[in-house]
Amino acid sequence: MDDHHDHAQHVVDQWAAVRPELDASPVLVIGRLHRVALALTTELVKVYNAHGLGEGDFDVLATLRRTGEPYELTPTQLMDQTMVTSGAVTKRLDRLGAGAHRPRGTRALRQRGTPARAPDDHRTGDARPPARQARGTPRGLTGQAREAT
Repeated sequence: MDDHHDHAQHVVDQWAAVRPELDASPVLVIGRLHRVALALTTELVKVYNAHGLGEGDFDVLATLRRTGEPYELTPTQLMDQTMVTSGAVTKRLDRLGAGAHRPRGTRALRQRGTPARAPDDHRTGDARPPARQARGTPRGLTGQAREAT
């Protein structure tokens, strides 16, 4: 592979060699986005782990927090807002219920429609990401996001 091309370009070049009639150019965008997403996920997981959380744990807690007072949602509402299956919501709540960041009400979640609530210690204060996470954000990413809007 030529040092001047990235992996996505290499894949497109390979397709061009064997099937020149195909437009493989979408691979350039999709492949590069996939690699950026993997790199960001790796960095975010480090921050979550430092706080005793996994990706799904953070998703549930952030979803509960962003709903505003009283910071609670039923499992069905959590499923809709986190865009995961009911089984994934149950797994996430069970895991959170076993840890230090247990949403209030998780013991009662076996009863249909019982809301989960954000832990008391997360109901007040600042919802901004930790400074440590902000420092880990790749340079230019936040500026690029602002420019894209």
